[in-house]
Amino acid sequence: MHKITFFPIGNADSYLIDLECGRKLLFDYANVHDPKNEDDKRIDLEAELRKNLDEADRNYLDAVAFTHLDKDHYHRSTEFFYLEHAKKYQDEHRIKIKELWVPAAVILEEALTGEAAVLRAEARYRLKNGSGIRVFSRPARLQSWLEGEGISIEDRRHLITDAGQIIPGYGLADDGIEFFVHSPFAITQEDGTSINRNEASLVLQATFNCEGELTYFLLTADTTHEIWKEIVNITKYHNNEERLKWHISKIPHHCSYLSLSSEKGMDVTKPIPEVQWLLDHGQDSGLLISPSKPIPQNDDDDQPPHRQAANCYRAVAAGNEGEFKVTMEHPSISRPEPLVIAIDSNGHTLIKKTVSAASIITSRITPRAG
Repeated sequence: MHKITFFPIGNADSYLIDLECGRKLLFDYANVHDPKNEDDKRIDLEAELRKNLDEADRNYLDAVAFTHLDKDHYHRSTEFFYLEHAKKYQDEHRIKIKELWVPAAVILEEALTGEAAVLRAEARYRLKNGSGIRVFSRPARLQSWLEGEGISIEDRRHLITDAGQIIPGYGLADDGIEFFVHSPFAITQEDGTSINRNEASLVLQATFNCEGELTYFLLTADTTHEIWKEIVNITKYHNNEERLKWHISKIPHHCSYLSLSSEKGMDVTKPIPEVQWLLDHGQDSGLLISPSKPIPQNDDDDQPPHRQAANCYRAVAAGNEGEFKVTMEHPSISRPEPLVIAIDSNGHTLIKKTVSAASIITSRITPRAG
């Protein structure tokens, strides 16, 4: 059995894939919990991950992906991870990263400060050393940067994966998973002074295999509707529509309407045609997961989550007999807990916890047929 765990950390991203073979992959890390605030319901991400790793008797993750360098995707990561480029980030309590996954923009972006600059230094160090990293896409500026370091792009080609390719090192037969890269595109990362991080972020489709049963998971960052339009059109052009199937979809940008359209709408956001096609490509019993605060009932806040976007996703879930879930609402707004999805030969199953005064009972919803 494979497992996906989404962590309730407000408008921030972090989710963990536990593979049946034992490999562990983390996508983004934002430990935003405030221990001094008794009313802060966001989980202590560091404690949760340490518990997971302690149970497996290990101090490392097989892969850690930073989808882009916005703070809600990396907050306090430099306090948690063992970083190879500087001794100040190295001690026995830190968690090691076997392979760091980053868009090329993380290498190339200029004028960074704080933790973002530290993560860029780590990515650059690993790429220069030629190990422990996977970089996504090859903008011309990456070749120029490498040449400035005295390295040819050919010497690092084995560490670079472009959109439209499979990530090496993971296979359906041996690992029970395959990753297909949809984004970033090279063109979105050419200008280091004005890189749009959302447009240059990492978008993948994971295909899980359990005894021949395939389950599809769309891994998104803060992807905009403009980028979705490009992804859908390119995928269709190459007759590769299967690479956009999903049983599980991580909703982009904390349920922002801008991932659907440029217009919010009065009550429901109407997606642009390409995004509507993508949503309709969901399979039976599809799960739509919003890593966000609870959905508001009004429009007082311009920031996501937006109730209009949530209403769109709810309609999609209803259409395929699936579910729309919000991390800070699961299993309840008053007591959010990690949202866990099991993947086995029956497909995907959302593990539900029913909270009563006497106990917490773990139960499963009926998995999809076939």
